[in-house]
Amino acid sequence: MTAGQALASLPAGLREPLLTEYQSIIKNYLEHRWSPSELSGGLFCEIVFTILDGHARGTYASAPSKPRDLVAACRGLESNSHVPRSFQILVPRLLPALYEIRNNRGVGHVGGDVNPNQMDAVAVLSMANWVMAELVRVFHGVSTDEAQAVVDTLAERRIPLVWQGGAMKRVLDPELPLKDQLLLLIASSPLNVATTDLFEWSGCENKPKKPYCLRLLRSMHAERLVELSSDEKTVQILPPGSRCVEELAASRSCR
Repeated sequence: MTAGQALASLPAGLREPLLTEYQSIIKNYLEHRWSPSELSGGLFCEIVFTILDGHARGTYASAPSKPRDLVAACRGLESNSHVPRSFQILVPRLLPALYEIRNNRGVGHVGGDVNPNQMDAVAVLSMANWVMAELVRVFHGVSTDEAQAVVDTLAERRIPLVWQGGAMKRVLDPELPLKDQLLLLIASSPLNVATTDLFEWSGCENKPKKPYCLRLLRSMHAERLVELSSDEKTVQILPPGSRCVEELAASRSCR
């Protein structure tokens, strides 16, 4: 089940912008583009408010709209005692905090008192992730764990060269240099990747090949393509590596 299927009861004019903005938050976060990530958080709030308002009214708007005063509008949602409590209390109280980061943390306009940074982007990502899971849980009638599993699929970067079946991933072009294969696999996963998983996906799990793969990761770390943890147990894509992956996915050549 995909998030789109789980939210199928929503009109396309709300469902598609919601999925697009959430994936934009994920993409910008992975690329360390803190300011765009937070701006998408503001748009995300407006879409979610429109969904909650429509759910309470029993009639959805055809497209998202921005309330004149989001805080007051969200407070008004708290009078909807006929909806799930998370739609009445939790999400309406969370949206203003998410929107505040967009408006008054140096992101939405010149003159904010704090510069956008990773701390703010992490807050945006965490809150948006929870809201998405709650929307899936309520609209599709699944457990919290099941809803989170559905939302987690949205956090993975879609790369045509990478296949996934369950917990296994494979690069579909075995002729690519191992360095390129490692980059593709790292970039296809949200946040940190366990090096043990990476070695299994790339065929580096056997003892003769593992030292070579580890040396490649160290070299990529030195080139600032990836961030390899000090204990060498996890690895994460960095912006230069992300750009290289985009070029590779398009041309299958990465310098």
